[in-house]
Amino acid sequence: MDPRSLTPALRALRLCLHLLMAGLLVLAAVRAHSAAGTVAAVVMGAVYAAGSYLPSVRSSRRAAAVWLAVLGATWLGLLWLTPEALWLAFPLYFLQLHLLPTRWSLAAVALTAGAAILSYVGHGAALNPGVFIGPLLGAAVAVATVLGYQALYRESERRRRLIEELIETRAELAAAERHAGTLAERERLAREIHDTLAQGLSSIQLLLRAAERVLPPDSPAAGHIGRAREAAQDNLAEARRFVRALSPPDLEHGSLAAALERLCEPVEAGPYGPGAGPRVRFSVSGTPAELPTPYEVALLRIAQSALANTVRHAAASRAEITLSFMDASVTLDVVDDGRGFDPASVRPSSDGGFGLPAMRSRAESLGGTFTVESAPDQGTAVAVSLPLPAGA
Repeated sequence: MDPRSLTPALRALRLCLHLLMAGLLVLAAVRAHSAAGTVAAVVMGAVYAAGSYLPSVRSSRRAAAVWLAVLGATWLGLLWLTPEALWLAFPLYFLQLHLLPTRWSLAAVALTAGAAILSYVGHGAALNPGVFIGPLLGAAVAVATVLGYQALYRESERRRRLIEELIETRAELAAAERHAGTLAERERLAREIHDTLAQGLSSIQLLLRAAERVLPPDSPAAGHIGRAREAAQDNLAEARRFVRALSPPDLEHGSLAAALERLCEPVEAGPYGPGAGPRVRFSVSGTPAELPTPYEVALLRIAQSALANTVRHAAASRAEITLSFMDASVTLDVVDDGRGFDPASVRPSSDGGFGLPAMRSRAESLGGTFTVESAPDQGTAVAVSLPLPAGA
């Protein structure tokens, strides 16, 4: 483990392990009562210090296994020379459990405990329960401590990842809500400008034109009325430019028909992702007429929502969007061959989604009608009809 990634608690534990190893090595060297034992203790200390500072030991399981094998060999040599070396088994347990895979570390701990017991007996100590209980109890404590810490660490990492994902999701949701709010406000302003300023200027222009027709040709007011009518016409054009600028991005670079056709692009290139939806076809019926921006926005949004419902819920293989222009109305139909549902059971969306009630409300706000025909296993047909405004 990279020392730079350790928490203060882990740094303290690492330091305690170093101090424990150093103290036990000094104890073994002092109690060895021989030059060979002292040299073996010094050699083991040098091997331990080298492994503690080699980056490869911290980053590679293979290098760590080689280092532990060399360290274990020097410990066995010291154990052969003095029984005091058996106390070094305890820090070795932690090293083996920390650096080796679980199945290999448990086997290494068992072999280390066995070697400590055999060495103690081999040096002529009397057999008693403490000879076996001491090393085995130390091994059990080490295993429980390390495995418990690893379990807590994994749980902590899982929680940390969940928190990071939650923060990212909240940020994405906030961005999506801001974007949706911006689009909704743009649509609202476009609708308000169209329904108030543009309509008012259009009425003023018509009234001024009617006044021009009834005035005598030589009337001194005719020129003023003509200039007023031109000013109203210029401001009406400016208001319509504002409405177009505030229209949804889908309508910025083409007509309503073009925007609806883009919704029906092949799934591989469409807005719902690869393999996410049915094959969709778009068609136009009748003679296309220029529609006010609120009409285009409403029809586009209803088509998007209806097609999204088809993709998410209908499990349909085919769908069709039809835009029909008639003498006094414009109609949009979205039909699929999916599983269908009972329209009477539909309730307002609890997650704030643009469901059927919201589509109905948008259509009725423009004086139109909204109908849904569906039944289980018989597909779904969504139809909206809006009356064409005068002059369309």
